[in-house]
Amino acid sequence: MKTIVSIAEMQIFSERARIGRKTIGLVPTMGYLHKGHLSLIAKARRSCDVVITSIFVNPAQFAPNEDFARYPRDIEQDTRLCKSAGSTVLFVPTEGEMYPEGYSTYVSVDGLSTILEGKFRPTHFRGVTTVVAKLLSLTKPHKAFFGQKDAQQCVVIKKMVKDLNLGVAVVTAPIVRDKDGLAMSSRNIYLSAEQRSEALILHASLRRAEEVAEKGERSAPAIAAEVTGLIQTMPSAEIDYVAVVNAESLADVDSIERGVPVLVALAVRFGTTRLIDNVIINIR
Repeated sequence: MKTIVSIAEMQIFSERARIGRKTIGLVPTMGYLHKGHLSLIAKARRSCDVVITSIFVNPAQFAPNEDFARYPRDIEQDTRLCKSAGSTVLFVPTEGEMYPEGYSTYVSVDGLSTILEGKFRPTHFRGVTTVVAKLLSLTKPHKAFFGQKDAQQCVVIKKMVKDLNLGVAVVTAPIVRDKDGLAMSSRNIYLSAEQRSEALILHASLRRAEEVAEKGERSAPAIAAEVTGLIQTMPSAEIDYVAVVNAESLADVDSIERGVPVLVALAVRFGTTRLIDNVIINIR
């Protein structure tokens, strides 16, 4: 595995791979890798000749009151994991190169970026789409791989790629969970033992949503109420939102229609740790 820090070197490497007719896959991450990230690398490895894993803790997607400074970092461990998972290149650009002095260009996806997560983190998606657009430009991939846990992010990035004619296939991989059901997240490390135990209610509540839908419940508000009520049984849980929306447009729905996938998405705080999770329900 080759480690690249310089943007110029990354551009040269990708251009040579393209000239050599190699299929390039990009796995963008903020590091502190876990099994979810590794599953993306493995998925990219199966369909691409070259797998580029990027690690960049992107300041543009953190608000001033968020956890940028304390976001977990361990580049030595990440390097070992990337190599063992099959990455061809580990791209670790510096903040100074990604956002040099005087930087003032940002990419925004209107509409999709202002709902759900966007209501609580108004500047978040502008930072995400900007850094992803830059990474796509620098690495020139044919495919880019993202996790379903960040469902809204996947929808926003697909819209950006389509609108800007970037010619990249955005591949979404399933959520990877611990054995107890908690969705893998770099932020799980913040949870105390008690909070982590309570956080298991998130997956349980999403399973409840699936169960009531399978039994015939079609009302989106009723399903959201089931999820909300279950989460509220945990003393430290503070709900930002529970939403039932169209899985592709993220538009609110009143009811679940047969053959139309809906996304049940939630964001909940346990102490100072904010976790997101979701499930897609598609009644056949």
